[in-house]
Amino acid sequence: MTDKFVNCYFNEDCITGCQRHIPDDSIDLIVTDPPYGIKGDTLHKHYNRDEKHVIDGYVEIPLGEYGDFSQQWISQAERILRPGGSIYIVSGYTNLFYILKALRQTDLEEMNHIIWKYNFGVYTKKKYVSSHYHILYYVKPGGPRTFNTFARYGAKEKDVDGGSINYQDREDVWIINREYKPGKKKNKNELPTELLKKIIRYSSNAGDIVCDLFLGSFSTAKVARGLNRNATGFEKSTEACNYQIQQMEQLSPGFLMNDIREPEHSPPSNQGKPWTEEELSQLEQRYAELRTDSKTKKESIDILGKEFGRGYFGILNKINQFD
Repeated sequence: MTDKFVNCYFNEDCITGCQRHIPDDSIDLIVTDPPYGIKGDTLHKHYNRDEKHVIDGYVEIPLGEYGDFSQQWISQAERILRPGGSIYIVSGYTNLFYILKALRQTDLEEMNHIIWKYNFGVYTKKKYVSSHYHILYYVKPGGPRTFNTFARYGAKEKDVDGGSINYQDREDVWIINREYKPGKKKNKNELPTELLKKIIRYSSNAGDIVCDLFLGSFSTAKVARGLNRNATGFEKSTEACNYQIQQMEQLSPGFLMNDIREPEHSPPSNQGKPWTEEELSQLEQRYAELRTDSKTKKESIDILGKEFGRGYFGILNKINQFD
């Protein structure tokens, strides 16, 4: 498999671009925020938005083309995802129907329909204020799915009321504020860093390839790089693409890691995974060494648990077979 697309960003339409550059079954995670088909290039005229710092070139999709457009890019997304790979699609409600219809024409499996509640919705007088987006989380069947259950909070971490923080963090309604960058050059729509950090940490590992089919502000690529992932993607706007590639070149891999909160009391890294014959052989040899070194059985289990990334009883059950 060629890797020429890894950490490369293409100033192309994602449909033909994927066909040209991305091999089958090569992407671990897709996180993308496609055009909403609601004349997003003119919304500032209706909502009194100051867009003097917004990069020109936002590419909208006419409503009449939205269904076919959605089917084509989602078909490419399915093709390039590895078996077991995940895709998160951010969408408004207006044309959500077309995206759901396109997803149902694939073999991708729905995991969650997440609601992202943000601050400062569009003000209205004659109806309820819209202040959420949809995030559709799907997986390509046929391979191991990455979902790091304890990536952000340990199983035993509690809030002030005694509730599980891990459970709350994995509920399917997310309250994450949008980011405002007054006086800074920016894209028309940008996903907040905190939202992207959450998705990427749960659904990928260091070294994985994260793709955004609609790069826009390159937020997905920037956060992926900051978390020691690889990235790739597409952006049709030449001005946005050129500017953001320059920004990417200034970012060092892992630049976000110092700000990452490590979960407390996370379960052992290999808990629940089947033992291989090689691991069992190594476990038996290492256990014999520890007992020869006058370690008690309990002391030996504690040491082996750390070395093999297993829980106490997982180790105990195996070494009982050796005694």
